[in-house]
Amino acid sequence: MTLIKDISIKEVIRPLMVLFSTSLGKKNLLKSIIVKVRLNNGLEGTGECPTSFVSRFEDLESIKGFLKKILPGLINTPIDIYNEKIGLLRKDYRDFPMTISGLEVALFRAYLKTLNKNEHQFWGSKTNEIETDITIPFITEKEPLDRWLRYSVKKGFKIFKIKVSGHIEEDIKLLSYIYGFLSNSLGAFHIRLDGNQGFTAHSLMRFLEKIERKGFDIQLFEQPLLKNDYKGMEAVKKNSRIPIILDETVFNGDDMTRVTSYGLCDGVNIKVAKSGVSESLNITNTARKHGLKLMVGCMTETMVGLSTGIYMASGNGVFDFVDLDSVFYLHHKNIYDDILLKPPFFVISTDKK
Repeated sequence: MTLIKDISIKEVIRPLMVLFSTSLGKKNLLKSIIVKVRLNNGLEGTGECPTSFVSRFEDLESIKGFLKKILPGLINTPIDIYNEKIGLLRKDYRDFPMTISGLEVALFRAYLKTLNKNEHQFWGSKTNEIETDITIPFITEKEPLDRWLRYSVKKGFKIFKIKVSGHIEEDIKLLSYIYGFLSNSLGAFHIRLDGNQGFTAHSLMRFLEKIERKGFDIQLFEQPLLKNDYKGMEAVKKNSRIPIILDETVFNGDDMTRVTSYGLCDGVNIKVAKSGVSESLNITNTARKHGLKLMVGCMTETMVGLSTGIYMASGNGVFDFVDLDSVFYLHHKNIYDDILLKPPFFVISTDKK
């Protein structure tokens, strides 16, 4: 019987190349906990528990304390029942969704190795190449904004997700500036917006009116309203010409069922970092059943965590929008195991399988 022999954790703090600024807060450091699972046959799996403005309770110290509390209960248990254990943890500890997701990924990866299977195969091996957007933070200072825009253009990105704040005049000014910069630098590009819960239904409709008058072509608008403002979401969905994609509102399959029951959005952003493997599958299946658009996203993660989204998106080939850009906020390599970075693309190398 294959048992979980040991689970270790390691703190990771790395500087970001640009201030990551949204309506929820600002940070210039990536802070994560890396989880490593080792089985009694020597096989291992790693996962990442990132920190995020989305789940403020999960800071580094809280994550470490929680893991030290629950990990002894997993030692010497069969790896093939890890999913059952994760389900119980999600039920009992609702304040730690991302920590449990990082742990789940580590267990999932170790379990796949016992089956002699890799993640790309698990998700379906549909394609070996995906293209990601890159995020432009809510930066109002011209010099750092220009520097990040130049970096993004030089890297070859053609799709840009702009963080907006909910302060309409500042957002329009920022959006107008970025539009002008990209128009002068690129022949063609796409713009996505991310409100990170910064708007009300009323302020959002005013903002959308200004966008329409300016003639800006916006691909989608991610999570403009507070995550629990269901009444506002329903009104916005009915009146917005721009597709509304929910993120913070949906952490698990039950959330997705509630969203589809009330018709609150045009699509959903699925992140393994917040939902783990099983719940990401549940969300994906429910969203597809109801004909919603699918976006795959990430937190501020290293490639340990980001690679889970890369394998999922390239493996199942069902995502309409890809937002897996966190590695480009870090000084990085261009090869991670079988993942090659060819910005704005990730390529799964079949030579290394």
